[in-house]
Amino acid sequence: MRFADNSHLAYCTNIHRGSSWTETHDTLERFTLSVRDRVSPDSEYAIGLRLGASAANELSDPATLLEFQKWLEKNNCYVFTINGFPYGDFHGTRVKDQVYRPDWTTQDRLDYTNLLFDLISKIAPEGMEGSVSTLPGSFKRFISKEEEKVAIFDNLLANAQHVEALSESTGRDLHLGLEPEPLGYFETSEESVAFFERFLAYAPDQEDLILRRLGINYDTCHLAVEYESAEESLNRLIENRIRISKIHLSSALKVADFSEETLQTLGSYCEEVYLHQVIAKTESEPLKRYEDLDLALDARVMGDDNADEWRIHFHIPLHAQPTAPLDSTSDHIQGTLDFLKKHPETCRHFEMETYTWEVLPDELGKTDVVEQLVKEYDWTFRELESRGLRS
Repeated sequence: MRFADNSHLAYCTNIHRGSSWTETHDTLERFTLSVRDRVSPDSEYAIGLRLGASAANELSDPATLLEFQKWLEKNNCYVFTINGFPYGDFHGTRVKDQVYRPDWTTQDRLDYTNLLFDLISKIAPEGMEGSVSTLPGSFKRFISKEEEKVAIFDNLLANAQHVEALSESTGRDLHLGLEPEPLGYFETSEESVAFFERFLAYAPDQEDLILRRLGINYDTCHLAVEYESAEESLNRLIENRIRISKIHLSSALKVADFSEETLQTLGSYCEEVYLHQVIAKTESEPLKRYEDLDLALDARVMGDDNADEWRIHFHIPLHAQPTAPLDSTSDHIQGTLDFLKKHPETCRHFEMETYTWEVLPDELGKTDVVEQLVKEYDWTFRELESRGLRS
């Protein structure tokens, strides 16, 4: 929904299954409108749309697009942002590190993202700024050659030029948010700054364009997994003139108890769809990174891990805490909202992005997804209102 300061909040529809446009539209009918009826029945309702490549290509058909525009108007809904991170299937099949394919070294990723901007420039209400979020270039393990790093710069620059032309022709402020994620090509706020510094050094004559059209999609789950504080991270990005394109409100899992019972409980969070990176912290040693939770558990059982705490990239509901001794990183969300109270101009696009409903352990409530989303809205509204960020 739209707030008085012209900021917008939605849940991201990447939580639903749907590869084709028909499937995607069906989820909007079945789930999104049901949530709207519970949280915003009498006012316009914001949608954070997820479009995979197949759905985006189908929606680009003029007749299909016109039909969707009429659907939005009929149902008093609008789209202000698109999640363009997952290119293909995102539910019901093994995703893991393939969520980074194709990455920004490829023409496919550039073409897909350009298409998403073409669509949002036509879907979003007239004059409204529009954002698209995407992966942080690639996955660290995928990038080893200098020409791959250069290809990322070239393709992102081509996207920025495309977005600039669309912005000028439509009168909209359009921007791409690259989303730092554990073990992504850049994953921390420091690595994000370093990436932009290298990018600007590569294309110094395009500095204004790059900083205007490209920024960071700040996911509170991801930066919390990196043991960063919201205030330090956001200040670091802003001080280096990096735009905060969008903020994902999401929470990760953390644990500082490694009893046998706790390790068995953590085993219930291992599943075969998503990557659950683990970052382990020991007081006197550098952070240690595991590509997936099962690898971290194996290391612990074998005695190869003696960390004092783990942060686990497993999105858990905003409104629900895991049973002790497991905990969440909701304090990073609180810190982000505290920062926004002091600096409300930081960002205007917000999404709730708990996409793991299908794989949540029973203790976190594998119940009706509409009910869960309503609870997430209720939680978010309370947090915003307590800081004067919603009126």
